[in-house]
Amino acid sequence: MKIMIDDLLKEKDRTRYWLAKEVRITYPNLCNLADRKTASIKFEIMERICTALECTPNELLGWNQRE
Repeated sequence: MKIMIDDLLKEKDRTRYWLAKEVRITYPNLCNLADRKTASIKFEIMERICTALECTPNELLGWNQRE
């Protein structure tokens, strides 16, 4: 599984800094999440990220059942 934050941000021409502000989390925490340096994510945060990026959790987490 791959965290797709950077890919989704690139599609929207947005930055990690923008997303951190939009989602109301610290920039370092967002970077840790995007760089897979954290072991968990709260559903509330995932929902806010998906709302901001207009994506589904599957798109955010790069989930593909065929893999």
